[in-house]
Amino acid sequence: MVRPGTESYWRALKEVLDPELPISVVDMGLIYDIREAGGRLDVTMTFTATACPCMELMLMDVRDRLLEEAGVREVEIEIVWDPPWTRGMITD
Repeated sequence: MVRPGTESYWRALKEVLDPELPISVVDMGLIYDIREAGGRLDVTMTFTATACPCMELMLMDVRDRLLEEAGVREVEIEIVWDPPWTRGMITD
């Protein structure tokens, strides 16, 4: 669900690709939620597996891309495993 006022952040994350596939983290279904409050973004996301070899790289890419957005001063990312990611979450 895209919260009102966060659309630009979702669009920005469409530019962040999964390093193993040429699909964005949004289209992969890895981003569950984005909340904004006073220049801080709280992102809830998951990965395809708990042992994902690209986890740190993807976290850095998500954080760095969001920090490029006007007014964003801080990005906190919470990794969750529930609901678990499935191939059915891929869109596009």
